[in-house]
Amino acid sequence: MPTTDSSAPDRHPAQPPGSEGAPAGAQATGTTVADLHRAGRLVKEYPTVRGLLTGLSESELLTAGQLLSRLDPDDVRASHPAVPQVRIAVTGHGTLAQLTAPLTAELARHGLLSRIHLSDFDSYVFDLGDTDSDLYKGEPDLALLVLDPMVVFDEVPVPWRPEDVERTAAEKCALIERLVARFESAGRGTLVLNTLPLPRRFTAQLVDHRSRARLGAVWREFNTRLLALAETHTAVVTIDLDPLLAEGVPAVDARLSLYAKAHLSPALLARYAREIGHLARNVTGRTKKTLAVDLDGTLWGGVLGDDGIEGIEIADGYRGAAFTAFQKVIKQIGSQGILLAAVSKNDIEPVTEVFRDHAGMTLRPDDMVRITANWRPKPDNLSELAQALNLAVDSFVFVDDSPYECGLVRHAAPDVAVVQVGLEPAQHIEALLADGWFDSRELTAEDRTRVVKYRDELVRKDFLDSFDSLDEYLRQLDVRVRLAAVTDADVARVSQITQRTNQFNLTTRRLQPADVRALMADPAALTLAIHAADRFGDNGTVGVILAHRDGTTLHLDNFLLSCRVFSRGIEQACLAAVLRHARATGVTRVTGTYRPTAKNHKLKDFYPRAGFTPVDGSGGPDAEGDGDGDAEDVANKAVFQHDLTEIAAPPEHIHLTESFGENGS
Repeated sequence: MPTTDSSAPDRHPAQPPGSEGAPAGAQATGTTVADLHRAGRLVKEYPTVRGLLTGLSESELLTAGQLLSRLDPDDVRASHPAVPQVRIAVTGHGTLAQLTAPLTAELARHGLLSRIHLSDFDSYVFDLGDTDSDLYKGEPDLALLVLDPMVVFDEVPVPWRPEDVERTAAEKCALIERLVARFESAGRGTLVLNTLPLPRRFTAQLVDHRSRARLGAVWREFNTRLLALAETHTAVVTIDLDPLLAEGVPAVDARLSLYAKAHLSPALLARYAREIGHLARNVTGRTKKTLAVDLDGTLWGGVLGDDGIEGIEIADGYRGAAFTAFQKVIKQIGSQGILLAAVSKNDIEPVTEVFRDHAGMTLRPDDMVRITANWRPKPDNLSELAQALNLAVDSFVFVDDSPYECGLVRHAAPDVAVVQVGLEPAQHIEALLADGWFDSRELTAEDRTRVVKYRDELVRKDFLDSFDSLDEYLRQLDVRVRLAAVTDADVARVSQITQRTNQFNLTTRRLQPADVRALMADPAALTLAIHAADRFGDNGTVGVILAHRDGTTLHLDNFLLSCRVFSRGIEQACLAAVLRHARATGVTRVTGTYRPTAKNHKLKDFYPRAGFTPVDGSGGPDAEGDGDGDAEDVANKAVFQHDLTEIAAPPEHIHLTESFGENGS
C-alpha cells in the first residue's frame, strides 16, 4: 500500500485574476531568445534559455535554435562551467545542415549545451570506418548516423524491380553492420541509427500492386534489421521514424531532396531532433524518475468534493473512457520503474476510497508510491515527497489541468517538469508523452521492482521514527551488503547507475554498457557492484566502485551510491573493504578523485572523513565543474590520497561480504 498524506489544511488563497498559468522568470517579462541575441546577452544569460524555450511552437523553436547555434560553445562554457554539454557528431548520406538548429534548440530546452560536429556530405562510411576520422577524435557522446531513402535508391539501377532494391538494401545493411562493429570497438559514446521512410514516389513507380507489396516487404525487412542492431549491440540506439511519420510529419521535401540533396524533410529532422534531445537528457543523467499527477480534471473528470465518489467521470461515457485510457498509460509507465504519486487538493478519505473501491479505477493504491491529498500548496507537497523518497525535485514530472497550479509549480519549483493538460481528456496522453521525460536506453530488472523498493523505503522511514536514536535504528535494520566484481548480468544496471545517479556520484563519469565491459576486460581495473538488503527486503544493486591499479597505487576513479540507501553506512563499509583489499594485495597508496557538481557538494568531505589527505595542486573541493567528465574540466577536481597505515573501521551494524574477482586479486 502507498503512504498517504492528509496533512492539516493550509488552504491556498484564491487565484488572483489573470494569474492562470503565468510562467516564471525571464519568460514572465516577455523576454525572448531573439531579445537576448539582439542585446548581446545570449551567452551571459544562457542558463535562462531553457525557460524561454518552454511552450514555443515548432517554428519559434527553430528560429531560436538558429540563433543559439551561432554561439561558440567555448564562450558559453567559460561563462557557465556548470552547464552540462553534450558532444554530438552528425554524419550520413545526404545534406544534414538543417539538423543543427533544431538539435541545438532541443538540447537547450533541457538545460544542455550542444557541441555539434557536422560531417561533409555522404562521408558516413569514412567517418565511422576510419578510427582516425574527426568523428572518433571528437569522442562524441552521441554519434548520429542519419539514414535516408536515397542511401538505397541512389544505387538502384534504372529501370529497377523490387529484387534490385532488395539486393542493394542487403548490401547497405551489411555495410552498416560493419560500421556498427567498428564504432563499438573504437568509439566511446552511443551510435544512433534510424529507420528509413519509404516515400510514395518510389512505390508509385511500380504499376502493379503485387510488386508494390513486395517492395514494402523488402523495405520493412531492411528496417527490421536496423532495429535489431540495438538488441545485439549495446552501443547502438535505433530511432524508429515510423511513429513520427504516423503523426503526419512529411518524410521528404521534393525540392530540397533534388536540389540540395537533403533527403529528409525539415519537419522530420525537427521531430528526429526532439528524440535526440530526450536521449541526450538520458545520457547526461537527467531522466525523470517520478510522475506526480493531479486528480480532479486530470486523472478523472469532475470534482470529487462536489460530485462525490459516484459522480466523477471515469470508465463510463466517452469522457470517462478518455480518463480511463489516460490511467492505463500512467499504469504502463509505472510498470517500468517510474514512481507514481498523486498530489491533489482534496480530503484524503474520499481520495483513498476512490483508489481502493471505485470499480472504474485502473490505478490502484499498490500502483502508487504515495497518495497526497490535502489543502497545502502543491510545490510544498512535491518538495516533501522528494525529501521522503530521497530524490532531487528535478527528477519529478508534475501533471495538472489547472493553469494556476502549473504556473505556481513552475514558479516555486522551476526544476520540476510541468505538463499542463487541457480540458479535453482525449489529449491528456499526447501531452504526457510528448517530451519523452522517462525515456532511457534500456530497462533493467531493478527498474521493474523500483516502485516496491521505494514503498519499502517509506516503511523504513516510519520504522526510523519509532526509535530514539539513529544508531539503534541502524542496528535493528539489519543491513546486509555484498561487494562483488561486476558480472555480465550486472552490466546494464551498472551503466544505468552511472547515468542516473547525481547526488552520490564523486566524479559524474557516465558509462555506456560498452564502457563497463571494457573495464571488466581491463586487468588493471577494479569494477565493483554494491548490492544491499535489509529486514524490509532486497534493495538490489545500489552502487558502483570504479578503480584501476598503477604499480603500487590504486586510483579510485568513481564511487556511486543510489539515493535510496543514503546514510546507512554502506559507503563507509565498502570503502574500508576496498582499502583493506588494496593493502592486502601490495598497494601502498590509494587516491580518490572528487569533481564537484551542482548536486554532489555533500560529498566534498567524503574522502577526508575516511582518512584521506589532499594531494597538492589538484584543485579544491569547492571548485566548480559541469559533472560530465569532460577533459577540459580536469582542473576542477580535488584529489585525495590514503597511505593505508590506518584504515577506519567499518560501521558495526553493516554485515558485509566481499568478492573482488580475478581483476581485484
